[in-house]
Amino acid sequence: MTHRPRRQRPARKRLYAAAVLFGLPLLAFIAWVTWTEQHPEQERELRVEVQDRLHEWFPEVMELPDELRGFVPRSTVFDDSTRPEVVMLHGLDEPGDIWDTLASALDTAGINGWEFRYPNDQAIDHSADLLAEYWETLETEQPVILVGHSMGGLVIRDFVTRWRHPVDEAPRAEGPPIAGVILVATPNQGSDWARLRVWLEVREWLADIREQRFSLFAGLRDGTGAAKIDLRPDSEFLADLNQRPWPEDIPVRIIGGVVPEPTPAMEASLRSLSEQFGIEDLPARIEEWWEDTSEGLGDGVVPIDSLSLEGHPEPEILEASHRGLLVPGPLTEYPPAVEPILHILFDWRDEDRPVPAIDPQD
Repeated sequence: MTHRPRRQRPARKRLYAAAVLFGLPLLAFIAWVTWTEQHPEQERELRVEVQDRLHEWFPEVMELPDELRGFVPRSTVFDDSTRPEVVMLHGLDEPGDIWDTLASALDTAGINGWEFRYPNDQAIDHSADLLAEYWETLETEQPVILVGHSMGGLVIRDFVTRWRHPVDEAPRAEGPPIAGVILVATPNQGSDWARLRVWLEVREWLADIREQRFSLFAGLRDGTGAAKIDLRPDSEFLADLNQRPWPEDIPVRIIGGVVPEPTPAMEASLRSLSEQFGIEDLPARIEEWWEDTSEGLGDGVVPIDSLSLEGHPEPEILEASHRGLLVPGPLTEYPPAVEPILHILFDWRDEDRPVPAIDPQD
């Protein structure tokens, strides 16, 4: 009779232990993802509750630093004490440079631009509430134009219709009136891309590390992910926001993007790949796919049909990616949304003058 060596049993036990150690967390993760996909609004409530409790338990470490919260003058021409003519709001998990080029262009045009910074991953209505709180600190009666990129446009719409200019109701927030709103790449009808929230957060964490402001609480300070649930096309937040009436005396302009066609350099690379790997007609196949999907793809984040708002002018569509509308990139030497924004501002200010020449390196 042969006996199985006993020394194999510890190895088997270690195998079982490893399976339990790694398998249970994986099963828990799969169960969590499945549940959240089926119960998004309950997930939102849970995330908001977690954020509230963290602020209650750890108020000092959960508070955003001053440079990441509230109004920030962006002009190098106007004195910081000069009240803003334009206020810009960033979008979801924005690492911080989205307004650099536009702020410089506003200076060149003689327009004083400020930025409003907020926890960019908290529930959108909480961000609108925060804007209302800060809005009352603006000691001026001069009307202000709001410019929002991506989710920032939804914060603006919620603030205008619920706080500063609710239709048939008295304003719930004091401060300067709104003279107009410009929405850039705003998913007014939602975006399924928000489901890929983890990659947005990774991008922001990398920016935090680069700026030496990363900590265990850094990702939580900006919220616990409720905003990404609000951005889903079927969210209760968007359903409520989109049925809310808009004040007739506040004009709205919408700018969106469609991913540009491949550049000559990209096409040359495709031809080279086609030759190297023996793939016939690779450039032609990609061009055909591009034409079939570009409208649904939109700027790569927000589909074109998500930009429109009933009762407002149709969006102006430019060739650019989601961030490329405002940030220089490999496909656009100078962000294409900057010049149209200046044209709109001049029009609303009754200024009949050309857009000043701007150095692409600015």
